[in-house]
Amino acid sequence: MENAPDDVSNIHNRFSLTLVNPSSHYFSLFVSLGVAAIISLSTLLGYLGNTIEEIWYVVPAVIVVLFVTQLLDTRFTKKKEYSKSLHSSLFANMLWAATVLLGLLASFVLGKETSLFFVTFGMFLFASFRIGIYTTTLGVSLKRAWAICFVQPLAMFAVLVPQDLWIPALSDPMSLFYGISFMIIASVWSVLTDRAGRPGMESTHKTIQAYLASQKNDHTEAEEIMEERSSETKVATSQIRLSANEGDKEFRMVLPEIHPGPYHPVGGSNIPYLIYKNLSSSAMVMHSISDHALNLPSKNEVENYLKNLENSKVKEEGIQCTEPVTVQINKARVIGLLFGKNPLLFLSLSPHGMEDIPNYMKNDIEQYAKNRNYSKPLIVDCHNAMGEEISNEDGEDMLKAAKSCLDTLITKDSFPIEFGYANSDDMDVWTEDLGMGGLGIVCLKINEKKYFLGWADANNMENGVREKIIDLFSKKDLQLLEICTSDTHYAPVKARNRNGYYQLGLITSADKLAKWFLEIASNAESNTTTAKFEILENETEVKVMGQGIYEDYSKALDNSLKITKGFMIGGVIFFITSLFL
Repeated sequence: MENAPDDVSNIHNRFSLTLVNPSSHYFSLFVSLGVAAIISLSTLLGYLGNTIEEIWYVVPAVIVVLFVTQLLDTRFTKKKEYSKSLHSSLFANMLWAATVLLGLLASFVLGKETSLFFVTFGMFLFASFRIGIYTTTLGVSLKRAWAICFVQPLAMFAVLVPQDLWIPALSDPMSLFYGISFMIIASVWSVLTDRAGRPGMESTHKTIQAYLASQKNDHTEAEEIMEERSSETKVATSQIRLSANEGDKEFRMVLPEIHPGPYHPVGGSNIPYLIYKNLSSSAMVMHSISDHALNLPSKNEVENYLKNLENSKVKEEGIQCTEPVTVQINKARVIGLLFGKNPLLFLSLSPHGMEDIPNYMKNDIEQYAKNRNYSKPLIVDCHNAMGEEISNEDGEDMLKAAKSCLDTLITKDSFPIEFGYANSDDMDVWTEDLGMGGLGIVCLKINEKKYFLGWADANNMENGVREKIIDLFSKKDLQLLEICTSDTHYAPVKARNRNGYYQLGLITSADKLAKWFLEIASNAESNTTTAKFEILENETEVKVMGQGIYEDYSKALDNSLKITKGFMIGGVIFFITSLFL
């Protein structure tokens, strides 16, 4: 599964192109009305030679017609979405305005008389653009797109151009040649891009439409498409449960083999928080060594997983643990503790960062631990700094550090455990770079020394934030071993950036985060109590998305983009020829 992150990153980069849409439909509404005014003034003053006194009523009339047809547009779309109709109208109007203005510029530069050709041609380009948009993103068939593509531009044209010029303008051979040519080009482009993902993906357009619908919290179609391609597999979930010797106080550190995702709000994108709530908000849901191939594709599979999590079995228990061991080799850092025969390892490259740790490293560490007579190691991908896929050099250093840590833990004495846990549930810590699970701290008292582990329900961390928080802890003589994130794919707000999310520390300052963590650490430290540990294991059969689906999606989007680039280059060259008529 090592190639999956490349495909996921590629898909993410392609879908980031959807950010070209304005963030507000009000923006599209008012700007499209303004662009319509530019089209009207350019046509009336530049092409028809009217005066302001003669045309004062025409511009408002065109704007009213545009507004009414924008409302009418929603009746033709699959989801009846006003915002998408407005966005498409904005870009189509901008294309028409550019054609009209370039026509005036060409007439001025070449010393030719102005002609309504560019006004009519621009209207055809408007209609051509609507064919492309309606078939790709609005879920309209090609035949229906042809039937409705002229509704808005022709209505505007009829108000803008005097009635006696309608037939001459619309029957002009060159206008018809260029206009119909672009409509055919748009149709061919639509057919080819829709088939770009075959045979792996039947319809690229349906996938794009499902993605766009899911961004409006309508995740049904996206989950149906993903679940169809998913396959049954068994996934493991490991837990360390610390429980007080007296009373019912407990804390769990959870390492699910599944991966958060694929993206908010689809499937298991918010799975860390759901596990957290399922365990009475007394847990840290860590990022295990897993990738997007282990995403749960739908809410049904999430519910199945959570239900079966209750069937976890105790594999080992005890009352002692070693003090933590830290091994740093170049950029790679591994921190380990030993619970009985079960090593708990935290792997990180922070502040340098990396993508998900690849599966081969997990297999290598587990085999090494087995050779040292350990039980199954619990391996945490701290996921606490932004970066690319781990390099071979850094990967080798991390493996050496992990193995060295395992070798050292064998030699360490074990001591009785005390623990205290606290979280931010009763604090006002809402922020755009933090998920619903908030922040948590567990305090481990081992051999009369206190060690803290921090957790954030967040999608990674801004580089260097971990180090700043740990430094602020050390100034108060508190040893914060590590801060881990859950890699949640839940997003409190839609981030309009290439990542599609805000990593922890991008919005909230390190000082503010440290203040919150210090308050939580104080609460955790104040309620420490003697404890026993239990190692819990669970195996559940669920559908996961697998690697093939990402390969097919990535291929489809790449092919679609190549086709689009080719058509755009050809279309621009063809358009330029019209300027010399």
